[in-house]
Amino acid sequence: MIVVPFCSLLLAVIAAHAVVGPIGWAIGSWISKIVYAGLTSSFRWLFATLFGFVYAPLVITGLHHMTNAIDLQLMAEFGGTMLWPMIALSNIAQGSAVLGMMYLQKKNEEAKQISIPACISCYLGVTEPAMFGVNLKRGFPFLSAMIGSAIAATVSVGMNVMANSIGVGGIPGILSIQPQYMGIFALCMLIAIAVPFTLTVMVGKKKGII
Repeated sequence: MIVVPFCSLLLAVIAAHAVVGPIGWAIGSWISKIVYAGLTSSFRWLFATLFGFVYAPLVITGLHHMTNAIDLQLMAEFGGTMLWPMIALSNIAQGSAVLGMMYLQKKNEEAKQISIPACISCYLGVTEPAMFGVNLKRGFPFLSAMIGSAIAATVSVGMNVMANSIGVGGIPGILSIQPQYMGIFALCMLIAIAVPFTLTVMVGKKKGII
């Protein structure tokens, strides 16, 4: 009761600091350099498409936390960041896929008990309950959200949408957008809602989800 848990924890801590930690730091640093180079290049719209598509899988691994440092660097150099709007749009896209599942399973009370709070938290910027509780279980809602996020991110960066700072994600993320870009960002939000919802419902109906 004492020796085994202590030794297990000791080995886990050593492994985390000596092996897992450095590997994760190296991967995060590598991704950070790619993201920064992509957003400051002349092909940033293409990079936005890729980033919008892969951001949700980054959340699964926890590597999305490294984006805060990139946001701060962009804000210091350019007076704003184009990265944060894409993150907020990805949150909305995942929530919209859950909304699609809620529509498909509107008669399934058990499913709604999971989907409703997951959708609300997702629209407020916390995507893990939606991804792990709903979207990843079926697969296609997660992919639908990634596609919607990619399209919305392309429009956002293509129109030079910038946020003043990082803050709450999801729908409240519009409060961090620079005023002159709020209208365009609202359009991007509609894309991040409509595309994942529509794709999820279409595929779900073909699969006979109820």
